[in-house]
Amino acid sequence: MSAILSVQDVSVSFGGVDALADVSIDVEPGEIVGIIGPNGAGKTTLLNVICGMAQPNKGAIWLNGTLITGRKPSAVAGMGLGRTFQSSQLFPGMTVLENMMTGLHLASHAGLFQSAFRTSAMRREEARLRAKAEAALDFVGFRHFADRPGNALSFGQQRIVEIARALINEPKVVLLDEPAVGLSINRVAELDELLRRIRKEKGITLVMIEHVIRLVMAVSDRIVVLNSGRKIADGNPVSVRDDPLVIEAYLGAQAHA
Repeated sequence: MSAILSVQDVSVSFGGVDALADVSIDVEPGEIVGIIGPNGAGKTTLLNVICGMAQPNKGAIWLNGTLITGRKPSAVAGMGLGRTFQSSQLFPGMTVLENMMTGLHLASHAGLFQSAFRTSAMRREEARLRAKAEAALDFVGFRHFADRPGNALSFGQQRIVEIARALINEPKVVLLDEPAVGLSINRVAELDELLRRIRKEKGITLVMIEHVIRLVMAVSDRIVVLNSGRKIADGNPVSVRDDPLVIEAYLGAQAHA
């Protein structure tokens, strides 16, 4: 199996209503794949199923050749999957750097005794994790925000911090749920550049839900379109933009904007 992420015939229903119906997607290593569709199309449900936050009624999901269907989110994360969410996930009582370090639990080797008694090993471990967090902030250009409270940043800035936190454990695949929400036009252009750098410099595969059509069309290698829980298109940005079913279901006049 060459795909780094493979979703095969996945269906999810809530109260008898199909949120996803027989959805299959293969994502190749190093791809940036955009997922678009109208509200209620099943996009976030798809990400939730991939990362283990929801379980499918049928179908299977593989990450880097290993079956991950039914595993807990922490287990899936430990296997190389990162995730951001639609709403801010920063803790308001913590600084940006402290928020970053909450994403490092998978990388921590300190035991309970070391943590409780602040041993020299624990202090070295904390210094190592702090350096990883600072490096991730450096990568996104936000090192100067390290000591600010997380809730002192704008919503758009918090989104970038969350992307940095998703990178911190060096995942193989990162799922991004509307990363451009709250960003100005200039910040969207910077996000475009950042996503390309993540792929080029870190070799991370990206799967992104996004409603900012200009961004998703510009940065994606391939676009998957969902409508009412079903996949209605899967192809390069030009073919998707010109697909009559996609235009009718979602893009409309945006298709050629």
